[in-house]
Amino acid sequence: MKRMQELSLLAKESSRSNHSIWFGHYTTSTILSPSPGIRSIMSSATAYLCGHLHTLGGLMPVLHTRHFQGTLELEVGDWKHNRRYRIFAFDHDLFSFADLIFGEWPVVLITNPKSLLYSCAKHEPLERVLHSTHIRVLAFSLSSITSVTVKIDGVHLGQAIHLSGPIFTLRWNPRDYNNRTHNIEVIVQDSDGRRKSVHHIFSLQEDIHLRFDPLASFILLTDHCMVARVLFVMTVLIQLSILITFRYQGCLELKGSPGFINLTSFSLHVLSKINIFYYSVLLLTLYTVLGPWFIGEITKGKIGCCFSFGIFVDGHFLQGSVTFMVGILQLAFFNIPLMAYLCWSLLQRCFGHNFRSHLRQGKRLKIIPVHLLMLLLYLWQIYSCYFLHMTFGTLAFFFSPLRTWLTLLTPVLIHCVWTRNSDKLGTFTVQLKSHLSS
Repeated sequence: MKRMQELSLLAKESSRSNHSIWFGHYTTSTILSPSPGIRSIMSSATAYLCGHLHTLGGLMPVLHTRHFQGTLELEVGDWKHNRRYRIFAFDHDLFSFADLIFGEWPVVLITNPKSLLYSCAKHEPLERVLHSTHIRVLAFSLSSITSVTVKIDGVHLGQAIHLSGPIFTLRWNPRDYNNRTHNIEVIVQDSDGRRKSVHHIFSLQEDIHLRFDPLASFILLTDHCMVARVLFVMTVLIQLSILITFRYQGCLELKGSPGFINLTSFSLHVLSKINIFYYSVLLLTLYTVLGPWFIGEITKGKIGCCFSFGIFVDGHFLQGSVTFMVGILQLAFFNIPLMAYLCWSLLQRCFGHNFRSHLRQGKRLKIIPVHLLMLLLYLWQIYSCYFLHMTFGTLAFFFSPLRTWLTLLTPVLIHCVWTRNSDKLGTFTVQLKSHLSS
């Protein structure tokens, strides 16, 4: 709350400025903030420049959008691996920018007329484009610029003249383009023969707008913290509902052919009716939601507890965001597969097999992949223990019920399935064989 008050004060202090640009690492979709929210506070800003998601590993080369309040949110690619950077300029209070790759020359930025996609009448005096006398371009390179060619809608307009520094201008009559949208292209060449062409769509009509990429807008405008919470809670509720429903369901009547649905229902029925397996899965699911995942050194010299809903450290509570995503991964890649594997193993026992005999029944192409998949997920769980140790230290490694302790207890539980006395499965075995023989 204190941080939000500080940001509100900064926003108020900058309200008298022509423009304000906000900088931050995280996208607003991944920032936890109390009401009215971070976007509301920065609503007077022309743009918010950020990173964090960058280009999503190359899947989204352009991650740009506009808040409902009018502020642009502009992700830029990372410098570390891809050497991406950004330049921006204000031309008569009109904001323009270009995302570039280091080492690619010349650098070109068209500042007038500005791009329609990034225009906002709330923050910029867009009417100045209509009253402007020159097209203006910023162009610079390692060597001198030899030509700046301007085209609109494919029609050659002429060569821009060097004014000063990197500024090049070309006289134009904007009223020739006051209907619909138009495409401006600028081609720049330097004395070493390097050439760069840039273009964008512009319009002098106030009632024409362009939409940002819907996927980019979804990524940048969606409250991912809330989505993660909802998915986490829904996944837990679905798993618990299935488990408890089968627990308190009466005797299961198998009808029809022993297909996938029938056998799955039967295996869930067996799991939920045997206390050691039912309570093990139930406790694991509830503990994932409520219990401390680990106790360790959260920050240097500060011991804390990590839960699904947040972290307690040094007398403070940090509300969960990434923790819910980690919880979803834990459920999806270990808890639920472990439950499914236990069901499948119990089904094999009800067929009358033990661990050795079920491998000899001639269906190895169906059986071995199941074991390999569970082994792979178990190795992922082991790696998560190693990652926990490397991130939060030895204390977190040893005091981690959801990672280290679960990793040790899982083989015990699986061993119990395959070595359980067949007599204790007698009722289920008789019921299954009776159905198969009918």
